[in-house]
Amino acid sequence: GYPSPLNYNFFPKSCCTSVNEVICHGIPDARKLEDGDIVNVDVSVYYKGVHADLNETYFVGNIDEESCQLVKCTYECLEKAISIVKPGIRFREIGEVISRHASVSGFSVARSYCGHGIGELFHCAPNIPHYARNKAVGVMKAGQTFTIEPMINAGVWRDRMWPDGWTDVTADGKRSAQFEHTLLVTDTGVEVLTGRLQTSPSVFPWLNS
Repeated sequence: GYPSPLNYNFFPKSCCTSVNEVICHGIPDARKLEDGDIVNVDVSVYYKGVHADLNETYFVGNIDEESCQLVKCTYECLEKAISIVKPGIRFREIGEVISRHASVSGFSVARSYCGHGIGELFHCAPNIPHYARNKAVGVMKAGQTFTIEPMINAGVWRDRMWPDGWTDVTADGKRSAQFEHTLLVTDTGVEVLTGRLQTSPSVFPWLNS
């Protein structure tokens, strides 16, 4: 396998690490993580002619309650979105499901980045917004592969870009979390191509209750 992000549009590293207020595309560096941080690790791999893309947000040490709820809500947003995937569903419905759950929890949905088609190409159609009242085109069909990757903010949805041209952060400096899977639409529903193995460590407390 080969890391899909490395040198993709001049991205300098093999994965993305987005800490605290970083919404996405954080560039790994020498900064040490601190107790109370949250960090998203986004891994994409090119293997046997196709790409796969996934990410999760992790706790570092002792986490405040709002951050815990933010990460849990983001995880649930992805799960709820995946649950409606099947042939005939409109892509724009993904954003409705995600926005509804995020708003009930008091959070907002980042709007500058979308889920995307993936396969032989790293990014391709369709674009899949995660926010409500979007204008995504098309309906799901068996055989399609794409990502859903909601970015949920503790404060406002607006973002700003760092001078490095990659690191995107919340406009108000509040935290953001993200989860992502690569999905295959089947004849009857959906297969999560990047799902956790049964032997994967259980790191999310809400899954252990």
